Amino acid sequence: MDRKFGSSNTARSELLGYSNMNKIKLIFFIALLVMFICILAYLKTSTIVYPILRYEQYNCSRYCSAILNGDTAALWLGERCEKQKPKIFHVHIPVPINCTRIKLENHFITSSLSQEEASYPLAYIIIIHQEFEMFVKLLRAIYRPQNVYCIHVDQKSPKDYQRKADINCMKDLVNSTVAWKEVINLCGQDFPIKTNREIIWYIKNKWGGRNITPGIQQPPHMKYRTEYSYKEEIKNSKAKIYKLNQKKAAPPLELTIYFGTAYYVLTRQFVEFVLEDARALALLEWSRDTYSPDEHYWVTLNRLKDAPDTTPNVSWDGDVRAVVWAPHAGPTSHDCKGYYRNDICVYGLRDLKWIIQQPTMFANKFEQTTNPLTVACMEQWHRDRILNQTSETIQPHWYLQD
Repeated sequence: MDRKFGSSNTARSELLGYSNMNKIKLIFFIALLVMFICILAYLKTSTIVYPILRYEQYNCSRYCSAILNGDTAALWLGERCEKQKPKIFHVHIPVPINCTRIKLENHFITSSLSQEEASYPLAYIIIIHQEFEMFVKLLRAIYRPQNVYCIHVDQKSPKDYQRKADINCMKDLVNSTVAWKEVINLCGQDFPIKTNREIIWYIKNKWGGRNITPGIQQPPHMKYRTEYSYKEEIKNSKAKIYKLNQKKAAPPLELTIYFGTAYYVLTRQFVEFVLEDARALALLEWSRDTYSPDEHYWVTLNRLKDAPDTTPNVSWDGDVRAVVWAPHAGPTSHDCKGYYRNDICVYGLRDLKWIIQQPTMFANKFEQTTNPLTVACMEQWHRDRILNQTSETIQPHWYLQD
């Protein structure tokens, strides 16, 4: 009996101890739950939460310097890193929007960095349709407080609408209080090779502050683009162009059609001309049902001898973009080491050494979700280049890595 009684007391003591432990755990759990609910309530009222894929780098960026130099071992290790599965993270944007906080937390450069840059503000037109994080990286690479930016979020709309986006942005920009000198158009998967200061040097010193629209008089094998009408449709987020059995009238006002790239650098005076001149407006209307009108519209107007700041006698001169086309799609001086999407190279780690040696202002294209270390290395190289060029005191938040 004593043994049983003693055992019963021991069991009751253990039970009481277990019960007390449960109470402590329960109180702790309730406290955590209340704190979690409070955090959720705060986030709900003070932030917008954007879920985005972000790469778990595992310190892979430490290989970037060697990767940019083409080191074989570093490239092998980097490619192994890049194959790691990305994880979900959230970007918290305060509501109401606090631009100062956003710029600080996302490492935007918040100074002009030089008097030359402050006195030569640029305007940008950026069209994005995917990869929000890639767009953020592009924006913080080109952002300066003296510049102005028109951003169009495009849901794979037809290219005709994209050209309208350029025109609409230009209308907004000419009414801006920022006295910008040149406008540059980008897409969300571009990334700069030159710094803001180097872009200004290139425009001023090599081009004398004039328009840059690489292209030539339309060759015979490209006349099909403007001789017939085309219709573009969007199905399952993919654009498809259909040729209609309808021949177009000759270009308006006896304009000679040129063929070039959709990318440009244009002066403010030329933009005002595009928005007001009868020839520009007539060509815009005539171009609506042509094939890829962006590739003839800007370069054709820039070859008019009486338009502002034109460059009528140039051809493919003008290092605006480094683009690597698929072999069947166009001439190229570099073999893509990444992969092709829509006949354009999506750069990989083994392309970086070539990219940073190019004389162009920008390179296209980059993808954050598939090649995150490629983007990280390119971004770190570019930011280091910016900070090495400035004589200003470098602010802590200008560094990309804490």
